[in-house]
Amino acid sequence: MKIARIEVAGRITHALVEETTYRVIEGDLFDANGSDANGSDANGSGANGTGSIDATGPVVSFEEGRLLAPVVPPQIIAIGLNFRKHAVESGMAIPEAPLVFVKTCNTVTGPGEPILLPAMAPEEVDYEAELVIVIGKKAKNVSREDVADTILGYTCGNDVSARDCQLKLDKQWARGKCFDTFAPIGPWIATGLDGDNLDIRLTVNDKVMQDSNTSDLIFSCTELVSYLSRCMTLYPGSIIMTGTPSGVGMGRDPHTYLKEGDTVTVEIEGIGSLTNRVSREST
Repeated sequence: MKIARIEVAGRITHALVEETTYRVIEGDLFDANGSDANGSDANGSGANGTGSIDATGPVVSFEEGRLLAPVVPPQIIAIGLNFRKHAVESGMAIPEAPLVFVKTCNTVTGPGEPILLPAMAPEEVDYEAELVIVIGKKAKNVSREDVADTILGYTCGNDVSARDCQLKLDKQWARGKCFDTFAPIGPWIATGLDGDNLDIRLTVNDKVMQDSNTSDLIFSCTELVSYLSRCMTLYPGSIIMTGTPSGVGMGRDPHTYLKEGDTVTVEIEGIGSLTNRVSREST
């Protein structure tokens, strides 16, 4: 099942993606999946179940519905150095525990929307293809055995990063990860996938820059959700960016950073593709 968030006739709603149309989901997607704090579903079907989703609304053509970021996340949690080969190309040791950081809500943007090179730091903006976990219900202290009932599904993401701010100027990651548009996600949420065995790649102007599989993750999707739920309460619609494969711009010789006019596409098996064009921030 694929769940999109669309705007149609001035209304924003979630909808099931069908072969040539969207079918509107009535009510709130996350209320439908329950919100128990212990990770259990209010109606017993689980966050990955489809029985509680009321997809009985009108049918909308792809042309009528404008595709948006699939969620407006209350939390954007990200994991650094979580692909073995990326840790190696970064010259850093394999982490012994997940390296957790956060991005701010202004970073989220949707399919077809621009990635903006920030006016104050336009020169070393890097791409990072990422599998993104979408949390389906409020959860705290979730065991690994119960994680499947906490995940609604997965989407594509791009953890865009200003490397000069992140690694040279600030000596910490917040500003370099949190410029406007630095977290494109989409095109929709796909359910029923094994997040730990999906092909993932990123192209810039149709040139393959990253090409891997999530089997190279150091900490699996199950491990991440359980670990993070012990750190903090996870809320419905929150996203977890699980880390990026090798091939990032800063790992290349010479460095290859995004420039105005580039087209960046993240493709993940079973989900689809997320494409964004690079523009300069207006001042």
